[in-house]
Amino acid sequence: MSLRVLHVLDHSLPLHSGYSFRTASILREQRALGWTTLHMTTPKQGHGPALAEEAGGWRFHRTPSEPGTGLIRQMQLTAKRLRELVLAEKPDLIHAHSPLLNALPSLWVGRRLRLPVVYEMRASWEDAAVDHGTTTEGSLRYRVSRALESFALARADQVTTICEGLRQDIAIRGIPNERITVIPNAVDAEAFQFGVPPDAALRERLGLSGATVLGFAGSFYGYEGLHLLLEAAARLMPSMPQLRLLLVGGGPQEEALKAQVQALGLQQQVIFTGRVPHAEVQRYYELIDILAYPRLPIRLTELVTPLKPLEAMAQGRMFVASDVGGHRELVRHGETGHLFKAGDVGALVAAISALLAERERWPQIAAQARRFVEQERTWARSVARYQEVYRRALQRHGRTIPQSFEA
Repeated sequence: MSLRVLHVLDHSLPLHSGYSFRTASILREQRALGWTTLHMTTPKQGHGPALAEEAGGWRFHRTPSEPGTGLIRQMQLTAKRLRELVLAEKPDLIHAHSPLLNALPSLWVGRRLRLPVVYEMRASWEDAAVDHGTTTEGSLRYRVSRALESFALARADQVTTICEGLRQDIAIRGIPNERITVIPNAVDAEAFQFGVPPDAALRERLGLSGATVLGFAGSFYGYEGLHLLLEAAARLMPSMPQLRLLLVGGGPQEEALKAQVQALGLQQQVIFTGRVPHAEVQRYYELIDILAYPRLPIRLTELVTPLKPLEAMAQGRMFVASDVGGHRELVRHGETGHLFKAGDVGALVAAISALLAERERWPQIAAQARRFVEQERTWARSVARYQEVYRRALQRHGRTIPQSFEA
């Protein structure tokens, strides 16, 4: 008999996001450990009548959604569907992933059916609300959101999170250290090719032949600071006419960024690719000489470590990143990447210029970055930490640990 874990998720594959990719990696490594994983998404997955869907080689149980559903109704639907699955599938524990709207129904069902609940806080609900512009820090809604998040954290049998910054924030809320475990973001190093030359045909098609390429690949959110990258490129290009900026992806800031390109007169130097299939992203990475991650210094970026720099390290790509807390926790300055003062265009320009001036060190930095990923940030290493988390959660309920799990 293997350990049976029921994961409660905001959304999943086939939707593409850092959230869904982290989830898929966790599921893959838990299966490799011999555990049985079950997966349920909430109404946030989207409208549709299907109660289950195959995606990415996984079977996801869906929660039927209703148009215009409010937050309370979403949680009611989630709790109802979760109770049905627990009774049918008989998991050993519930593993609820952010946001809070997943944790509260999981705790309600867990308490009534006497199941341990692990809550994985990937970002706090109140900070996500600030990021999406639905509230402001310090407002009544913010304080209520934070109180509800703290309520859920206090009642979970075990809490996991993705980085040290969030672990400290959880501890400040009064959660004992022995109930908090960091399961850091990681990458599947084997999935990223190291030192691969760029695709000449793709380079030609994008008009990048003979160019020095700055770039960003990801979602265009305000906190990514891409407007600073455009300004930095504008300052660099008069002395570097061969410089081009490649922006891969899309998002809420796309139109504003395109308008900024027009205002700066950089229509011939900045290339927007639009969103590309996940399987194709590495081909675009390989065109870029220096990746830039100019995240702005806000509470979210100070606390949370992103996944993109790890992907860059796995591929041996050069990059510069702002010195927000999430980057400082992840990047070893001068060894695996380069940090610059967050929010400072001049510092970004200086960091790019300095890195371009030391091309002879790039192979050494690339090798050090790849070694860091292989030794410290693989998904197998990260996911192995769940074993002790689940053991503690089960023991709090006096539950017998399955024999195969003991092994």
